[in-house]
Amino acid sequence: MTTLTNDQIRQFHNYSVYFESSSTPLFHAKNVNTALPIIKLISGASNDPIAASFFMRRVGMFISMQFYMMTLYDEIWDGPLEQIQFFATKEYGNKTISTVIPLEFFREVKEDRIEDVRLVWEHQCHSIIKLLRSQCSISPITLWENVFSYLLWHYYVFLENPVIAENAAEDWNLLQHSSIWTSFSSKNLLTNYLKGKSPSELINTRVRTTCCFSKDIPGLQKCGFCPLD
Repeated sequence: MTTLTNDQIRQFHNYSVYFESSSTPLFHAKNVNTALPIIKLISGASNDPIAASFFMRRVGMFISMQFYMMTLYDEIWDGPLEQIQFFATKEYGNKTISTVIPLEFFREVKEDRIEDVRLVWEHQCHSIIKLLRSQCSISPITLWENVFSYLLWHYYVFLENPVIAENAAEDWNLLQHSSIWTSFSSKNLLTNYLKGKSPSELINTRVRTTCCFSKDIPGLQKCGFCPLD
């Protein structure tokens, strides 16, 4: 276990990831396949695919913070899926879902960093996406792009900072490592998303190939990466 600084805790809070919930957790990452009715009720989504996409955007905040911590602090959260819990809260007056995780599962990144990249992509992100898709018909690309959007911003900032740019570039390449993606996907979805371009080339473009349905959630708007006019 590592001890987080106040700055680290504040950054997690900025991405709606907490270490104590303000209400009783409703479900966890290992039983999200039972949670779509709850997600629809909280988000106001009109159908299951919209609810699944809304929820994966919230999960994307946690996943992006995993790689943020890896690159900036050489730390990562490595707990069981049932310890990634979700509770109802409000942001800017809108009902939403936030994440709560126990602090005890933070540790230092392994010497072979690709093992921890695999942990996040395959055993955390992919596992949740698979559970969501077992209950509704939604493109996996939509759900993965909901995660990539946050990562794109983080690594745009990292790669523009000369102090950490070299280390960030190494991790950015690891995130796209083909050996990780081929273990659970027929395509390297992050590479396809990036289209051979750097974060700085994509940050203000319509980089997505699918709509995340943010525009269909009451109180939210179309995201800045949306491919739709």
